[in-house]
Amino acid sequence: MKLLSSFGPNPRMVLMFMAEKNITMAIENHDILGGENRREPYLKKNPTGQIPCLELDNGQVISETVAICEYLEELHPTPALIGATPVERAEARMALRRVELNVCEYFYNSFRFGAGLPLFKDRMRCLPEASAGLNAKGMDGLALVDTLLQGKRFLCGERLTIGDIVLYCCLDFYVSTGAKIDPALKNVQAWMARVNDRPSANSSLSANWREIGMRG
Repeated sequence: MKLLSSFGPNPRMVLMFMAEKNITMAIENHDILGGENRREPYLKKNPTGQIPCLELDNGQVISETVAICEYLEELHPTPALIGATPVERAEARMALRRVELNVCEYFYNSFRFGAGLPLFKDRMRCLPEASAGLNAKGMDGLALVDTLLQGKRFLCGERLTIGDIVLYCCLDFYVSTGAKIDPALKNVQAWMARVNDRPSANSSLSANWREIGMRG
């Protein structure tokens, strides 16, 4: 089994998830900035052209970051980053859904249609006029997250879960592209610093992130 990886917040998310679980495996890096993932032979493994992917021993490929993490959690249930009980798993998936739909998707598309437009304009349909509005929607979602973090160390209380990792990798990347988080969001700021102090936050960064100039 090996992880098909690259620079970027989504590959970093899976690597951070693996680091928290102390999972090691072979990693095959691809040049996402050069568009290697949008050409053959990569497209034979994942026709969507997205990275990362998990290639199993039998050659089957699993894509989509959360699906990869769900699979790894089943193989390595301890420590639980989704949950050890039905209630814990429901709670973690609820938190994950909230941050994905209210924050991450808006911020990622705001980047693709804004600061990242030179990279994405020939790879997907881009809506440059939507970038500012998407950023505003993501900030609204982040304000909601700030209220949900009140009195908590992490999204699900005292335990770090997949939602924290997904949100952290998104925000750390987005801020490195020039975005600003409202300093009034004190709970988000404290949570961000808390996650940033974890060893997995540093070890999951791409080796060339400084050269690229973005945290992914």
